[in-house]
Amino acid sequence: MLNLERLRTLDALARHGSVSGAAEGLHVTTSAVSQQMSKLEREVGQQLVAKNGRGVRLTDAGQLLADHAARILSQVELAQADIEAQRGQVVGEVRIGAFPTAARGLFPGAVSRLRAAHPDLRVRTRELEPELGIRAVMRGDLDLAVVLDWSNRRLPVPAGLAQAQLVDDAPDVAMPAAHPLAARREVDLEEFADDEWVSWPEGEFCHDWLVFTLRARGIEPRISHLAAEHHTQLALIAAGLGVCVTPRLGRGPVPEGVVLVPVRQRMLRHVYAVWRADADRRPSIRAAVEVLREAATERPAPTAS
Repeated sequence: MLNLERLRTLDALARHGSVSGAAEGLHVTTSAVSQQMSKLEREVGQQLVAKNGRGVRLTDAGQLLADHAARILSQVELAQADIEAQRGQVVGEVRIGAFPTAARGLFPGAVSRLRAAHPDLRVRTRELEPELGIRAVMRGDLDLAVVLDWSNRRLPVPAGLAQAQLVDDAPDVAMPAAHPLAARREVDLEEFADDEWVSWPEGEFCHDWLVFTLRARGIEPRISHLAAEHHTQLALIAAGLGVCVTPRLGRGPVPEGVVLVPVRQRMLRHVYAVWRADADRRPSIRAAVEVLREAATERPAPTAS
């Protein structure tokens, strides 16, 4: 009989394309992955993995079994969801990831409410950028991820994932109080063509969005400073080192000397939750989505100096 954990290892190897990637995804050592694959090969009596340069590749037999493994694991997920749904109780464990401002703006209220309403449910959270969160859900490392995209640049959501809208977040432009546009009620992004920008790190979805959006308006952005945390970005603005787009979700106190001005062009961050469709009937998933929606609705208004 095929061992489920070994099939899970094969599935991870197929998804990640490397032993190290599979080990990271499964939170085990590379030697543990190799040992599980060796045992699986003995069980089926065929070679499943072959060396490919410094890495490995699946043989034809390995790919065939990996395809079956993906379907088997999906059926196991469905069985677990059905059992939970039949019991009708929110129990067990739910693992939730979110990009940083959503983690800061939604997790404290949502997780506290979830624990109070369902004391037998263990909740684990972590910060992850949107694309990484989607991959983690697809791999089974997370049960639920809070992700985002922008009204003019959507984030591809793979087939097999369900999603629920949480909130639309309208950002502002943050600028030093001495900036010529600081007294305006609204601004256009084109008006910052000559300004230096503070942005998210390269490769992050929001950094790519900023470059895409400015170039679409005929602006080649002068990005001088990169910072992952919004409070770091705002500290740089307070020092007079540029301007930035700052979201309202998860925004803390704005430093003295920084002014926030809404953008005239309608720009929205769409914030939503994604989870595997085959886990849709799990009461814990439904409960988590519900409290995230409530936290998004009841979040406090952003503060500004």
